[in-house]
Amino acid sequence: MADTHQVFNQSTPFVDVNLYEADPALREAVTALAGDDAATHQNLSHKGLRYGSAEAQQWAMQANVNKPVLRAFDRFGHRIDEVDFHPAYHQLMQLAMQDGLHAAPWAQPGPGAQVRRAAAYHLFGQLENGVQCPTTMTFAVVPVIARQSYIAPDWLPKLLANDYQPGVAHVKHKRAVTMGMGMTEKQGGSDVRSNSTEAVAVGVSEWGQEFRVTGHKWFFSAPMCDAFLILAQTEPGTSAGQTCLFLPRVLPDGSLNRIRIQRLKDKIGNHSNASSEVEFDGASAWLVGEVGRGISTILEMGNHTRLDCTVGAAGIMRAGLTQAVHHARHRSAFGRKLAEQPIMQSVLADLALESEAATWLALRLARTYDSDATEHELALRRVLTPASKYWVAKRLPHFMAEAMEVMGGPGYVEEGPFGRLFRESPLNSIWEGSGNVMCLDVLRSLSRGPQSADALMQEWRAARGSHAAFDAAMDEFSSTLTRPRHDSDEMGARHLAERIALLTQASLLIQHAPTQVADGFCASRLGAGWRGTMGSMAMPQASALIARALAA
Repeated sequence: MADTHQVFNQSTPFVDVNLYEADPALREAVTALAGDDAATHQNLSHKGLRYGSAEAQQWAMQANVNKPVLRAFDRFGHRIDEVDFHPAYHQLMQLAMQDGLHAAPWAQPGPGAQVRRAAAYHLFGQLENGVQCPTTMTFAVVPVIARQSYIAPDWLPKLLANDYQPGVAHVKHKRAVTMGMGMTEKQGGSDVRSNSTEAVAVGVSEWGQEFRVTGHKWFFSAPMCDAFLILAQTEPGTSAGQTCLFLPRVLPDGSLNRIRIQRLKDKIGNHSNASSEVEFDGASAWLVGEVGRGISTILEMGNHTRLDCTVGAAGIMRAGLTQAVHHARHRSAFGRKLAEQPIMQSVLADLALESEAATWLALRLARTYDSDATEHELALRRVLTPASKYWVAKRLPHFMAEAMEVMGGPGYVEEGPFGRLFRESPLNSIWEGSGNVMCLDVLRSLSRGPQSADALMQEWRAARGSHAAFDAAMDEFSSTLTRPRHDSDEMGARHLAERIALLTQASLLIQHAPTQVADGFCASRLGAGWRGTMGSMAMPQASALIARALAA
């Protein structure tokens, strides 16, 4: 009997690829913002090879298919509140923490340290995103813990360790620890000032001022971590603000803290990561910062987590781009490769421009967080953090839908990569402050004085005179950017954040990217004909843009 099943005209799996060497834009951004250091490129190339390996990609698939499971009780009925993970999840965590994605800039600060770490985080974002949650939380908490004289001696060395040790144990018995956060409550969401969780002071112990905490958290990030920072009301019945508290899983005497995991959230995506709902039943916690000043303390963490939302979203975008380009280069239709067909070339070139601009913006934002940041960099950080997080994360779902469509029907099948990538794509826009919250933060940064607006204009002026569309957009927007702010500006806050992000992206590409990239971006994003739909404008340099998108 003849064999009726033949497999042909299919692309190969996009695995065993060096993700760093295949990405000219990322390499150029690292060189421009962190220096052309051979050791840096070699280190990132090593990471790119490991994250792009078939083995690591298999771990990512397994960690998402086999979701974490809550074990509230052991077999004898004792309350344990533990979360079990597939071994692949632990492999990925080991990979991320051995590579210092959680702590490298704090352990080895200096010019370009944040950029180098962001580049590595961008590469890991092309592998698996659930693991990035506890990695980011740990990264963001380090500067806060470092200032706590009672807590830091026990915890800081373990937070900085390039190691991973899962399981519940006293900090003194662990080689390395991770940390999560707990802010969101049912009634408040982004309005954390309305949180109702209460904490009562009970005295001073080995980690400082101790409190007993009673209440709930509606979203409790990464409940498997060793400790958490939470917000609670320490002066109930008064107008005092929320206080930041340090909440360990295991108490100084070795007993379990009274953190009750009620359930794991059944999320649309981000399946490998355990997000939870918890109750505090007289849990023990210790003061971080000042009483009533917890929101400002938490916001310091929030800036770093928002940086990672931007970098992570750019990484996911890059993953979608490479999958689309790889498929189009191997798949034929109507007598030629998809990547050779003009209308498909326009789509792929547009995707390439979007991804490269997101990469540059993310790494430029990371540069503002370096330890040698000037007043200019600090002012730029204040406005660019929320604007970048808003724009890159907001563009990602639309981007991923277009990238998925390149693959056609197979792109919509769970066996491929796009199901996970597509489900992941809305998340960075939601957590660590939704789009509206980010846009209001942009308004606040501009209303506090001229520094942030001046910093943006200084960045943009460096690119002036190279592209007519950029110059026109800058001239048109400059009066909007610098005028006094009013409450009525909320209605235009999204447009404001969008233009800040686009002009910054264009400025970076004009200064650093090849001419065809800068020209294509400025003409399509800042010109009169752009409507936001991928592939809707002619791309004269489409072939060159596609070739650059995924280096052979």
